[in-house]
Amino acid sequence: MEKYVTMVKMNPFITSGYRSEKYFCDRIEETRFLTKQITNGNNVALISPRRLGKTGLIEHCFHQPEVKNNYYTFLIDIYATKNLQEFVFEFGKSILQGLKPQGKKIWETFLSTLSSLRTGITFDETGNPSWNLEMGDIKNPSVTLDEIFSYLKKADRICLIAIDEFQVIAKYPEKNIEATLRTYIQHCTNACFIYSGSQRHMMGEIFTTPSRPFYQSTTILDLKPIGIGSYAAFIERHFIENGKNINKDTIEEVYRLFDGTTWYIQFVMNFLYADTMEKETCTVGKIQLALDEILSQMDFTYSSLLYQLPPKQKEVLIAICKEGRIKEVTSSRFLHTYKLTASSVQGALKGLLEKDFVTAELGVYSVYDRFFELWLKRL
Repeated sequence: MEKYVTMVKMNPFITSGYRSEKYFCDRIEETRFLTKQITNGNNVALISPRRLGKTGLIEHCFHQPEVKNNYYTFLIDIYATKNLQEFVFEFGKSILQGLKPQGKKIWETFLSTLSSLRTGITFDETGNPSWNLEMGDIKNPSVTLDEIFSYLKKADRICLIAIDEFQVIAKYPEKNIEATLRTYIQHCTNACFIYSGSQRHMMGEIFTTPSRPFYQSTTILDLKPIGIGSYAAFIERHFIENGKNINKDTIEEVYRLFDGTTWYIQFVMNFLYADTMEKETCTVGKIQLALDEILSQMDFTYSSLLYQLPPKQKEVLIAICKEGRIKEVTSSRFLHTYKLTASSVQGALKGLLEKDFVTAELGVYSVYDRFFELWLKRL
């Protein structure tokens, strides 16, 4: 009996991770610039608001043939770290994960340098190492950090290391952490670093303040939204290649709704693509249906988040949401409109910024999660 296999087409609008160049939109100049810098021995500070595509750009550069075939590449996410011990934990874990596909001889060289952690490394049934350490296994973070950099210095390829959300090191309780890392990096001639960060103010202070250790130690790349023309061409191409169509008005409206922020556009387009049948055209009317579905899925999460907030933080969050963008949060107009006091706003803002409910870009406050903002406006 003849068998027929139906090929399931993947949704081309990726919402997490990096798949391949085919599903990566534009960033031609940024890719060229970043690749040129790191392959010529220059460290780079990559700065932009979150969800604009910094991590995707880094992974795209790491997949360029001239990088992939000649360098070891590592991406270390330190967003959730609170101190040097947690930083070292993520650093070592990411190095090992990055080396495992390179073969036993390569990762054995790395493990041989980790004298302080050797007893905590386990191996699976195939003989590959697993990072099954507990945080407490790192008894002396400074010693382990020294061992990691010892490996980087003697690795048989130049290492390219991207540290995501780098600005969090400024909040570590340890003294002189910036000076410590700067010294290690300065003396590690076999590695180049990308410092990726989403808090523009904090990243600016780290890299542009003369009294700080990282001053003038990097090239700075300030990432902007992808242009509407390039994004529209990318979206249209993927719809057409899969037997579907989409109106330009639809693309422009989604782009406008989220100010060109990559992750939100990808997320909404993922839903719109799924809701458009072959030979059908995706129209503006489908946007609200997609948003309704997205916000419905998020309802439990957002309700829980709002419930956990102290009353004053909740009041200030909703006030900022209603404003959309607000600079003068202690102005008499803002305080009077929402029946707030200057002291309560300042105290609430501190908590909201720390929890990433609110973001401040160039002194302008807004709700960080744009889907959360849309959800709040429905209350």
